[in-house]
Amino acid sequence: MKTINVVAAAIIHDNKLLLTERGYGNFKDKWEFPGGKIEENETMEDAIIREIKEELDAKITPKKYLCKVEYDYGNFYLIMNVFICSLDSENLNFKEHEAAKWIDLKKLDSDVSSLDLLPADVLVIPYLKDYLKNN
Repeated sequence: MKTINVVAAAIIHDNKLLLTERGYGNFKDKWEFPGGKIEENETMEDAIIREIKEELDAKITPKKYLCKVEYDYGNFYLIMNVFICSLDSENLNFKEHEAAKWIDLKKLDSDVSSLDLLPADVLVIPYLKDYLKNN
């Protein structure tokens, strides 16, 4: 089975979390943390900065490594490393996503449960809640 290594950004800005809706592929219309594949000879931090620039035309700063989650999607195995990131540019241009939502961190559980989040991304939520409690 093919293993895919990706990075994802938990972008927090003004006490809100950015989630994006996929606009292509097998998981079209599912919600996720934005990010993508790590290229050869690229650090995870460099990969997440590049991916967010490509997908959202935005500049971010990875602030803290949050977690690694793994999920077996049947036809591939996903390893996703997630970073807490700050947004350094106010403008977002959604190049690969159909939509995006800023989720109020105080309503994280209820707002996230209303979205069709990808299974691997669901696994990130408890780590994010722990991070928010302790920071």
